[in-house]
Amino acid sequence: MLRSDMSILGLSGCESDVYRYFLRNPGASRTEFDETSLISREEAESAVDRLCVLGILSTAGGGRYFALEPEAAVDRLADIRLQELHQELHGITQSRRLVGELRAEQGPAGLAAQGVERLRDVSDIRNRIDSLAFFVRREILSVEPYTALSAENIAHAHPLDLRALRRGVRIRNVVRREALHHPPTLAYLKGLAEQGAQIRVTDRRETRILLYDGNIALIPADIADASGGALLVQERGLLALVQGHFEKIWDGAEPLTDPDRPAPGVCPTDGEKRVLQLMCQVSKDEIGARNLGVSVRTYRRHIADLLTSLGAANRAHAALIARERGWI
Repeated sequence: MLRSDMSILGLSGCESDVYRYFLRNPGASRTEFDETSLISREEAESAVDRLCVLGILSTAGGGRYFALEPEAAVDRLADIRLQELHQELHGITQSRRLVGELRAEQGPAGLAAQGVERLRDVSDIRNRIDSLAFFVRREILSVEPYTALSAENIAHAHPLDLRALRRGVRIRNVVRREALHHPPTLAYLKGLAEQGAQIRVTDRRETRILLYDGNIALIPADIADASGGALLVQERGLLALVQGHFEKIWDGAEPLTDPDRPAPGVCPTDGEKRVLQLMCQVSKDEIGARNLGVSVRTYRRHIADLLTSLGAANRAHAALIARERGWI
């Protein structure tokens, strides 16, 4: 039978061999183990001592050892390992406090230059966007000036966007109305909206903005020259200006609409009213989908469609609009 690696539970290969030996030979002594094993005495002593500390081995009279039952041993090792991982993750999440110390190492000149970084190469800009999209935790705000996306760009951006949405990241995206006339781009935007992204449309030609968690922004280095590269901004004052500008664009834009769906203010169909009622009445999407007789995915898509057609920021906002219009 193929032996499983116990390193995932924090045991070395030597410790795993020792545990397995005493599991096969309950009550054996260390001397008996030494006579049959290829492991050096020093390694064996170290392994036995650690397994005893972990509670995986226990001693009895006469210097004999007994291995803990496999179920209990795996559970104990898993608990210990999970505690260790939790402590490591806690340490990682607290690592931002190191920024101040590391900046202090730079001295005054380093601190002054740290707030803005210029990226000139297109590949560097894309790599930085990929990295920011991967590590974002709360929100991505974007203003996109494109009128059409190539198949390559869609194939590259779509997985990043979906991964962020599945992690619970909020996406608010403003695009030009002209982009809706390009079927692949429109399909891409609809797909994001169905997964929970908020898409709005503007007739104005705006400058590109990407803002991640309110902490880092990417803006053009030269508004008049697209080939001038980008500025990566981390300085708080500039970030506040960028976010304020985005909010003005967002407030002046219109929700993404689909010709096949009712425009805001138009009375919804009976089916859409039923979705609105369930959205307000049940606490879980699984229950709503069951009552509607559809899959959870389809139920969530119906809700996303309603949020888009109502121009609602979230479900609570949609419920408020529906009640104001007397639909529920």
